Amino acid sequence: ISGIEFLDLSPNPEFFTRVESYDIFSASEVEREPMTKKIVDAVEKLKPQRVFLDSMTQFKYFTSDQFQFHKQSLSFIHYLRTNNATLLFTSESSSLAPDDDLMFLSDGVINLTFTQNEYHLEVTKFRGSSFLTGYHNYKIKKGGVQVFPNIIERYELPSLNDEVLSFGVPTLDLLTGGGIESRTTTLISGPSGVGKTTLASQLAYETAKNGKNVLYFSFEEEISFILKRNKQLSINIEEYLDKNIYINAINPLTYTAEEFSLVARNLCSQNNVQLCIIDSLQSYKVALGNKDINKSLAALIKFLQSNGVTVVCIDVAANITGDFTISEDRLSYLFDNILFIRYLEIGGKLKKAIGVLKKRLSSFESNLREYSLTPQGIKLGEPLSNLRGILLGVPEWIKTDKHE
Repeated sequence: ISGIEFLDLSPNPEFFTRVESYDIFSASEVEREPMTKKIVDAVEKLKPQRVFLDSMTQFKYFTSDQFQFHKQSLSFIHYLRTNNATLLFTSESSSLAPDDDLMFLSDGVINLTFTQNEYHLEVTKFRGSSFLTGYHNYKIKKGGVQVFPNIIERYELPSLNDEVLSFGVPTLDLLTGGGIESRTTTLISGPSGVGKTTLASQLAYETAKNGKNVLYFSFEEEISFILKRNKQLSINIEEYLDKNIYINAINPLTYTAEEFSLVARNLCSQNNVQLCIIDSLQSYKVALGNKDINKSLAALIKFLQSNGVTVVCIDVAANITGDFTISEDRLSYLFDNILFIRYLEIGGKLKKAIGVLKKRLSSFESNLREYSLTPQGIKLGEPLSNLRGILLGVPEWIKTDKHE
């Protein structure tokens, strides 16, 4: 702040100790003239290009009525303009003391609010230029104020190519029609603990093996947990850590959706990422608070796609068995591909089944297969063609010549 001159207009301690008061004239009439002289003297002496006044609301106490305040404020603004100075001032607005008159006088208006443990910024007026409407998060941190714009734009998606990201598991690639097409969006859905993260890790591992860069956001697990579990399943992503695979453990309670979106955009650009994994959407929703997850997620996905990134998101289904659901927030329309994993109860044992519900760009196997996690990696069994009621979680054998 070495280049900033401060003019302190606040009352000094002597005013309180002497118990000064004005018996004949009002305080505004007595103090307005010396206050104005201090400001004029400072402007004439320093010839500033920028003037910051904190706050304009205090000027109300130097005027006898609203009309005089409006007139003097306008005169003050014109005085600084004639001296080639740009004025930035604050105003303390409330329902009991609105500042609409100051908004009318200003060329630009920036509203700052604090709600639900979040700071919000909104530009409502900016003469001579367009601006981004709506609320935007900001934080006051070491180094200054950082703003996270809530950007909703129309992106031109790049033309698709024939490149496919393989899982590296033959039966899994067979189930998905060869793998995941590049620059598409994929949702992996299933209840807690069913193996969704392991499936995404397998895709990340195989993509890195093929020389492509992967960005992995984990909202729920520490990096050490991810590495250890995958190593036990022969998915050694640690081999490519910080080379082709970049894992970021995110605490959703410390990030807003806009802040995370900015982080994701920057990291994808800096590391030339071809595959981005978000684990999981439930924790991403925590960062959103009460905001619309569909709108926020759609904006992030479209941005990543427009930069040639393949996006994989993991979502938690509420039901372990019973009614079949993909997403509680009805997000399926955002994705080109949907893979789901379900728990099954067969013969008193808990097993898992995997299937493909949707693929926009290619055919896929319509059967479900048993899904197992072994020390040798992910294993898929033969198609479960002799079972019905799989999606309910309690399948029954269909009587055939083989099963009677």
